Amino acid sequence: MDRFAKYLLTGLILIVALGQFVQVITRYVLQVPVMGLEETMLYPTLWLYILGAVNASRENTHIRANVLEIWLTSEQQHRVLAIVGEIISLVIGLWLLSWAWDYTRYAWRVWKESPTLYIPTFYADVALVIGLALMMIYTAWHLWGHVRSLMKGSAQ
Repeated sequence: MDRFAKYLLTGLILIVALGQFVQVITRYVLQVPVMGLEETMLYPTLWLYILGAVNASRENTHIRANVLEIWLTSEQQHRVLAIVGEIISLVIGLWLLSWAWDYTRYAWRVWKESPTLYIPTFYADVALVIGLALMMIYTAWHLWGHVRSLMKGSAQ
């Protein structure tokens, strides 16, 4: 999974960078803008953003402001704080996932297309529900790990 995520994110970064490079060269150097390039760049850019968030969730490296850790002294208190944080993240994430699911159903029903190239926007819209679902799976996995480590610490 790590290798797949690494190659996928690297590929998306390269596609976005190449698209921006082509846009700058054709528009500002050659004075010939490529019609529809902005539309096509929406898809890899959006997927890169969402899958980057999924990767941070997988690695458990999201930015956190754990100010409470300053006053907590024991490792067990830190584990409890991590569990509370994961539970809050899971509740809010599942709530957002339900909204994303409703939006995805709407996008499937309406089946909008981009204005210039007529590419279905559903392929960009579905990124949100897939990304949030994956993030919630990883959040639940990390929550389970924190609970297990708390139980091991309590048993000793």
